[in-house]
Amino acid sequence: MTVAVRTVGIRKRFGDHEVLKGIDLEVSHGEVLCILGPSGSGKSTLLRCINHLEVPDGGYAWVDGQIIGYDLQGDRLHELPVRRLRAQQSQLGMVFQHFNLFAHRTVLGNVIEGPMVVRRLPREAAVKRAMELLDMVGMAEKAGAWPSQLSGGQKQRVAIARALAMEPRVMLFDEPTSALDPELVGEVLEVMRRLAASGTTMIVVTHEIGFAREVADRVVVMIDGEIRESGPAAQVLADPADPRVRSFLGRVLARPSENTTENTQQRG
Repeated sequence: MTVAVRTVGIRKRFGDHEVLKGIDLEVSHGEVLCILGPSGSGKSTLLRCINHLEVPDGGYAWVDGQIIGYDLQGDRLHELPVRRLRAQQSQLGMVFQHFNLFAHRTVLGNVIEGPMVVRRLPREAAVKRAMELLDMVGMAEKAGAWPSQLSGGQKQRVAIARALAMEPRVMLFDEPTSALDPELVGEVLEVMRRLAASGTTMIVVTHEIGFAREVADRVVVMIDGEIRESGPAAQVLADPADPRVRSFLGRVLARPSENTTENTQQRG
């Protein structure tokens, strides 16, 4: 498979704290990569550096032949103008922990906004595509509803449809179930399972070990701003080589409330 996303030596520091310590990573077209790790390990910051919501202090992300956020001139990187950066970012679908829906727009309005404003898609075509996507995530009957009328799980499904409406090359998920009540986790994970089965390239920052075990082609475990383990999901989750990864996974799997696939199915 060809490479869809490559990060090269990404470093990021907030004050005196070095959050990312030179991350090299590749994700192939059609691959589902889950990024695991304890809080503060740099997982979400890496995702935000890939789509340039956070500007790396060093290194860069490359997506389908384009360096995100920069223009390479000779051997130096120069920041892109905002318009060109926004065009690049529109090719990276981002689903956030806290939904980030437009409160002043209906469900349908949220989904058609990007295609109409950024891609200049005619309203009729945008609405047709939006309704197809809302139907796919089980939210077509809520097209006229306002975000305040939705549950957390419903909001997140709309957020997924909104990201897909831009026809992105890669979908990025930043802990998409961590803000949800336990009984709502399963409905969001089911949409993500269907996306994975359709061949969508996905990078998922998650604490859902059961989802990673079932869906991920590959798992990366980050600790203290470094990738400490990377490999097939079954191998990394069952028999990690790194002792700190073994300790982390042991703690997570020992938690009674850990949302394994089986638990979320029972709750849903």
